[in-house]
Amino acid sequence: MSNPVWNSSDAFGKPRRGTAVRPNPYGAPYGAPTGVQDTAPGMSAQTLEQMYGAPTATTRDTGRLTYDDVIVKTGGLLALLVVVAAATWFVAPGLWPIGMIVGLVLGLVNAFKKSPSPALIVAYTVAQGVFLGGISLAFQNMTFDGTQVQPIVLQAVLGTFATFGAALFLFKSGRVRVTPKFTRWLLVAMVGYLAFSLLNFVLSFFMASEGFGPLRNGWMGIAVGLFAVGLAAASLIMDFDAIKRGVDQGVPAKFAWTAAFGLIVTLVWLYLEILRLLAIFNRE
Repeated sequence: MSNPVWNSSDAFGKPRRGTAVRPNPYGAPYGAPTGVQDTAPGMSAQTLEQMYGAPTATTRDTGRLTYDDVIVKTGGLLALLVVVAAATWFVAPGLWPIGMIVGLVLGLVNAFKKSPSPALIVAYTVAQGVFLGGISLAFQNMTFDGTQVQPIVLQAVLGTFATFGAALFLFKSGRVRVTPKFTRWLLVAMVGYLAFSLLNFVLSFFMASEGFGPLRNGWMGIAVGLFAVGLAAASLIMDFDAIKRGVDQGVPAKFAWTAAFGLIVTLVWLYLEILRLLAIFNRE
């Protein structure tokens, strides 16, 4: 998978060989070996009849991950991100480098944790809010030099949610499927983009640029930006597939925090790429 959040968590990986999620009305732990008895020894026939006659337990009843859990936690983190970003924009936009560094460190810590930590995920979201609030204002000022009032940030926000909706539609409709070929293509493309970004960063110390790096100016910058947005959208589809596997395999409900964190990571990247693309386009 492209997102390290899913790679480090066994809960969202492919089912291990020799394991399965059983159709037990009372649920079994995710990944439990098949062939294990579902009932305790000594149960009477009447007790068993009552158990199997009872309503089937839902994933919520058995403490399993549900889509509602993921939606609620992702929505809460997004709301927190927006509030912190808005506060930073108006109060202390100069703190964005601190938010960037803290967010990077916490992002790596959370990405490689086997079990989610809600406190660390919330802290990451706050740090990213500080970063996005300040960098968004910096992009707007750098693009228009304070002489024009352009809704570049609003356009980036709307573009992010529109891309998210399009990726979700493509995934739910089955028009785009996460196949081994799709996964390999995305991995190669992201490695290539990372190498390009590092080269652009290094060259920015030796070549003049307009704030985006010498390889991200002009029409070349727009073309690269469109490619990056496409990569982020493909990563969203990978995220949806990982969450679906987690729900289907009946992973514990606590991993809704991991799912929400993974989506926030991709959405932040997508927003930044759209914001940079709009800034480059408006300077042409």
